[in-house]
Amino acid sequence: GVNVDVLSAIGSAHLQLGRLGQAEQILRRATEVDETFPPAWNNLGVVWMEHGQYGEASRVFKLAFALDSGQSAEIRENLSLALAKLENPAYSAPEDFRLVRRGPGVYQILETPGDP
Repeated sequence: GVNVDVLSAIGSAHLQLGRLGQAEQILRRATEVDETFPPAWNNLGVVWMEHGQYGEASRVFKLAFALDSGQSAEIRENLSLALAKLENPAYSAPEDFRLVRRGPGVYQILETPGDP
């Protein structure tokens, strides 16, 4: 059946394919199904970062970090990058936003030089 894990995985796949609008819709649905699932919130934060909406991204990364009790290094790194971008939008350190998923797969969204 369609549960939060499945929705989060589908949303993450859309994100990997660059389909930000579809990823956002599905990840929002995942967070509605289970408001306590950190990977869905984290991955929604990655969508916001890709949109350049650092305030919203940092808000959902903080939520994901709290729900995860600070256990995920990926969420912690994403939160740090989002806060740095929020403070200084011109922040240009190499960015490596990580998608989080239960299971063995690790997905990465990498910003290439020249991306907005």
